[in-house]
Amino acid sequence: MNTTPLVQSFVAHFGEMGSRWGINRTVGQIYALLFVSEKPLNADEIAESLSFSRSNVSMGLKELESWRLVKLQHYPGDRREYFSTPDDVWAIFKTLADERKKREVEPTLTMLRGAMMEKPASDAERHAQQRMSEMYQLIELVTTWFSDIQHMDVETLQRLMKLGSQVQKVLQFTQSLSKLTGRDTDRE
Repeated sequence: MNTTPLVQSFVAHFGEMGSRWGINRTVGQIYALLFVSEKPLNADEIAESLSFSRSNVSMGLKELESWRLVKLQHYPGDRREYFSTPDDVWAIFKTLADERKKREVEPTLTMLRGAMMEKPASDAERHAQQRMSEMYQLIELVTTWFSDIQHMDVETLQRLMKLGSQVQKVLQFTQSLSKLTGRDTDRE
């Protein structure tokens, strides 16, 4: 497969960014190539396009499969496996967020819950537990919020994101209104 300079630039950049996102460069480059490819690719085509060994490509594809970021396809009369990415970028975003939550956020929440259950042996531990509790509450709040937006349809999610700082104005208006009416809208 012959890649254009534009595709090569995107693939190289995605490899660099992947290493900053916690995946290795090879996996990032494989994903980028599949993302911009017009058709599903098999491991040999990926290896040839990126000048990677077949074994590196196989390991990278297994990693992408474990993240649920590639689709596996078979064609009649062809024993090879072909890979592609989901067409919907929002589905990709939601999958990535869900996988990161499972791999990073949930273990952290579990650790923090366990630490908060311990009986503090000193004032220093009591202070540490208080700080961990604050962190737990923040992560839990963000996780709950993100879970809520994960269930929104794409159109609603796009509208919400486009609101940007206007959301702050709505919240300030709601707070002002609750003060006037004597109702606590944060608790409702």
